[in-house]
Amino acid sequence: MNIIVAPDSFKGSLTALEAADAIEQGIRHVLPEAEIVKFPLADGGEGTCEAMVLASEGRFVKEKVTGPLGEPVEATYGILGDDITGVIEMAQAAGLGLAPPDKRNPLITTTYGVGELMKAALSAGCTRLIVGLGGSATNDGGAGMAQALGARLLNEDRQELPRGGAALLDLAQVNVSKLDPRLENATVYAATDVTNLLIGPQGASAVYGPQKGATPEMVATLDRALNHYAEIIQRHLGVELRETSGMGAAGGLAAGLVAFCGAQVRSGASLVLQMLRFEEYLGSVDIIFTGEGRLDRQIEFGKAISGVALLAEKHQIPVVAFTGRLDIEPDKLAARGVRGVVPIVPGPMSEQEAMTGASDLLQAAAERTMRLLLLGRDLAQARWRDPDALHTPRGKADARGPALSEGKG
Repeated sequence: MNIIVAPDSFKGSLTALEAADAIEQGIRHVLPEAEIVKFPLADGGEGTCEAMVLASEGRFVKEKVTGPLGEPVEATYGILGDDITGVIEMAQAAGLGLAPPDKRNPLITTTYGVGELMKAALSAGCTRLIVGLGGSATNDGGAGMAQALGARLLNEDRQELPRGGAALLDLAQVNVSKLDPRLENATVYAATDVTNLLIGPQGASAVYGPQKGATPEMVATLDRALNHYAEIIQRHLGVELRETSGMGAAGGLAAGLVAFCGAQVRSGASLVLQMLRFEEYLGSVDIIFTGEGRLDRQIEFGKAISGVALLAEKHQIPVVAFTGRLDIEPDKLAARGVRGVVPIVPGPMSEQEAMTGASDLLQAAAERTMRLLLLGRDLAQARWRDPDALHTPRGKADARGPALSEGKG
């Protein structure tokens, strides 16, 4: 049997690779000879770099860069097996996890380190950059990233703006004459499944600012700053950002990548599958196992599992998904191409117990599922050999219980 194992992470419990390993172990307990190809997946957020580097047999690179609060941090980016594609998770340099809760302040946090990671990837010979937009601590519209790459953001006195989202209120001029020239020959992708606009009630500041430490007053300031930033960019660079879906991703970093790097905004899940050439492996696959920690209505908005199921349906391959928590009706999953869903928790237990034991639970769920699939295969083969065999009584039944064999005693 040829099987693809392609899960996303079980957030807080298992990385995508750990989930794939657990599913594989469960399968091999039942069918050790199975041909298994593992594709740990991600959707542009946490785990994107690891998933793509491991699947492509690439390598990881560590760099010291500027963190969201201006202090140095060690960040990791990846170079895929093709040696020309760099994968950067913006959270490595400007993520919420790098800003302690008592220091979170999107008025001053910066994406400068993201630009430094992009420069490092360009220096390593990458001509294609994938920037995963998820988990940001910033709301600066990618201004810090642009400054790190050589753009000059000037106030009315032609002085360089300080870093942070609030400083954009003083932006008067954008000068890109010193922008890293290597960007002209590079293709940049902004990987996200967020569709928020840059400004307004559903914009970057209003929707995501509070989780980054913004008060209502700060949200209003940041929204005005991003609106002004977009006006100046349109005036000096001719790029319209305010009416384009997705520009609010990662505190507006998507907008900065489009304006200064000519980035293409793409669905993170679809981009990961494309770069890993996932569809090329589907020719002789019997079944695909996927999964993630929680299955809910977000599957309708481009998550990794949705991308897997869409390609599987195209090739008429059944998909089974494992999950720690099911918050969507199975028929809605079936409509998205997920033919079977298996909760990994077999009985009552606390959420903490489930998260702590997620690897063992996932492995056991995969084992149970394989046994059922093999039972179904055996029944189908029996029906094909002798259609009447399954309907031939083995004995007589009475009201006391199951069929009893005829004979003495």
